[in-house]
Amino acid sequence: MRKFWTFIKDWTLPVAMIVGVLSYFAFKDIRALEPVLPAARWVSSHFPPWLIFFMLLFTFTKVHPKDLWPRRAHLWLILIQVLGSVGIYLLLHPFNEVVAQSAMVCIICPTATAAAIITEKLGGKVDALITYVIEINLVVSVFVPAVFPLIEPHEGLTFFQAFLTILKRVVPLLVFPLITAWFLRFCIPAVHKWLYDNRGAAFYLWALSLVLVMAQTTKSLVESEYSLGVELSIALVGLVTCVLQFVIGKKIGSRYGDRISAGQGLGQKNTVLAIWMAYTYLNPVTAVAPGCYVVWQNIINSWQLYRKRKREERLKSAS
Repeated sequence: MRKFWTFIKDWTLPVAMIVGVLSYFAFKDIRALEPVLPAARWVSSHFPPWLIFFMLLFTFTKVHPKDLWPRRAHLWLILIQVLGSVGIYLLLHPFNEVVAQSAMVCIICPTATAAAIITEKLGGKVDALITYVIEINLVVSVFVPAVFPLIEPHEGLTFFQAFLTILKRVVPLLVFPLITAWFLRFCIPAVHKWLYDNRGAAFYLWALSLVLVMAQTTKSLVESEYSLGVELSIALVGLVTCVLQFVIGKKIGSRYGDRISAGQGLGQKNTVLAIWMAYTYLNPVTAVAPGCYVVWQNIINSWQLYRKRKREERLKSAS
């Protein structure tokens, strides 16, 4: 039994991904459970946001307000996302419009708030990551409503409506746990200390969230109306953009002593928001790209955690 729990601890993310995929085929849709579980509808609509709130609350106990200040590396990361997304679209557009849009949305997509949890687990600077999450989400909330309608004209959202919609999808999940953590730090330090001492729980809450995300991703891919060839080509776009952004982020971060948080800031994306942007502004098939991106980024995260664990084991055995 001890070996089993050690295995789960060492391979939490891959196990969560596999469980998520299998849970889709086991249940197809959580609404199928409603005859035996009346609360299933409430759980399916409310559980993930509360889960994200609590897992970020644990992580944010490490962050002091004075630590949130812009870094020079962040300017380069923002330029890469903005100019890189436009550049890759212009480069690929003459060959394939769908592939061009898919690559663009994977690059401009802002950093996931949950990236702070993996950054903490890898030993990176959580405060730097949170600062970048705030910065890039503000940039994207202006860039996307201004630029995406020029690529794929759509009637509907105005610039201001889209700006507020993007902020509404991100800000509450980022700001509420951050303010709560600061309130506890200064007003109820005993509770803050308990959360800080047990902040490792955030990683396992994130793994539970990943089960839900993988189930939904599997559902989207399996039930997609597009051909396997189209899905595979777009999945490849997601893979290439994912690897490149992790590598470039780490290269930039290394120059500023911030390798881990820069890599996670550029590489780990809010794919739920990316899927919404794709459906709202671009050809709907491009939503397959961020749907696959979530798989690639968590494979990379699993590999990074594996390497970190091996380094710690080597250091321990050497001492």
